[in-house]
Formats: sequence, C-alpha cells, structure tokens
Amino acid sequence: MTAKRLTISGRVHGVGFRAWVASRAAALGLSGWVRNRRDGSVEVLVDGDTAAVEELVRACRRGPRLAEVTAIEEALADPPEQPGFRQLPTV
Repeated sequence: MTAKRLTISGRVHGVGFRAWVASRAAALGLSGWVRNRRDGSVEVLVDGDTAAVEELVRACRRGPRLAEVTAIEEALADPPEQPGFRQLPTV
C-alpha cells in the first residue's frame, strides 16, 4: 500500500480535472480526495495498492481532454482518515 500527495499545475481548473481524478481513483479502488487550490493547482491525496496509485499518477500527467498539465509534485503521505474517494472544497 502506498499513499501520495500530488500537486498538479497547468490548466487544471475549469476542465473537469477533479471529477476526472475522482472517477479514475474510484475505478482503481483507491481512497483519498482531490481539491482545487486558490493558486490554480489541483491537490490530490491518494492511497491504495502501489500499482494502482502509480497508474493514477501516470494518468494525471495527461489529465482529462481539455487539461494541460505542466508539472506534478509528488511526495509520500499519511493515508487519508476515511475510506473511499471524494472531492473537497477549494482551499
């Protein structure tokens, strides 16, 4: 099991990025959350099977059709407190 925190930069607001991440994560059986940040980035906390986490990270490098991802910062993290995957409000 692996937990990671991602900060995704580029054109990632207003393109359905959060819903896209939530859908992919749920399909992969991952837990965590996704939220927009006021600085224009998207933040993701993801936890689960290492191969599934890495698959989501690879997918986030492309993003949904209208997104333009320019950078992803990733770091190991503590797992989320709640099971399942959800969208959180902007911070």
